[in-house]
Amino acid sequence: MKPEIVYHTHHSIDKAKWNALISASPNGLIYAHTDFLDAMSPGWDALIAGDYAAVMPLTWRKKMGIKYLCQPAFCQQLGVFSGELIQPPLVEAFMHSAVLHFRLIEIFLNETNHTDSVRSQATNYVLSLQKPYQVLHNAYRRDLLNNLKRSEKFPLEYIASDNADHAIEQYRMMYGKRLDYRNRDFDSFRLLCQKWIHEGKCLVREVQLQDRLITQPLAIGLFLKDQKRLYNIASTTLPNGRTLEANHFLFDRLIREFAGQDLLLDFEGSDLPGVARFYQKFQPVNRPFFFWKNNRLPALLRMWKR
Repeated sequence: MKPEIVYHTHHSIDKAKWNALISASPNGLIYAHTDFLDAMSPGWDALIAGDYAAVMPLTWRKKMGIKYLCQPAFCQQLGVFSGELIQPPLVEAFMHSAVLHFRLIEIFLNETNHTDSVRSQATNYVLSLQKPYQVLHNAYRRDLLNNLKRSEKFPLEYIASDNADHAIEQYRMMYGKRLDYRNRDFDSFRLLCQKWIHEGKCLVREVQLQDRLITQPLAIGLFLKDQKRLYNIASTTLPNGRTLEANHFLFDRLIREFAGQDLLLDFEGSDLPGVARFYQKFQPVNRPFFFWKNNRLPALLRMWKR
């Protein structure tokens, strides 16, 4: 007998049980941790099957008096999580329950949420870091090896930092106009990273040019980390870094730092051709996730969300 799926408002969610499930789930992701959800989607609700046998966060907003599901900022994928292997009927059951409560849904389901009802896929490259660094390095594509060899001509330094604010601000300055993020999203994410950096869940790595008395920043990356993955959340290559292969150097040194550990480097994308080509140089595998859209708004309101 399948457990009943129940809608839980935010204050009725047992966060200890929730986080224990996410940590134990084969498909658990850091975006589904309650700290992340509290920061990036305050007041989120949930669908819960049984005694936290399977869960689905409901990251809702309200506009014109209508509650709708949308994807939080800095959050690639959510959907259904379970301690057991997820089968399509379970995903369908959660989707059916969500539709009962929301007339508009536009969210990304995670890579294990296969179902015939959702066919729109997004690209996500991941690289297993279990092998020794030299094995991973030798598998790089030739153009990446050539770029790294070129970077050796410059006095580049790979630096660990705890300045998450700086990493986020650089990312915002370089790419903020391309992102559909609000000011409050950046502020909320900054506060979350300030908390997590002291817990080892947020890492900042920089590439600097150390030339005599001059220190010049070239690239900076902010990564989230749980027991399964390193997540490339916000990596920024500054203008001078592009000519010195700083981003290639950054990711190569990150891979060297964590090689041999039971982790996946989650590049977080991408369907953008140029970004995809960059990630493909490291020989990752594509583990696509799924976009689910369900629009049952009244006809006059559909123009709002075409």
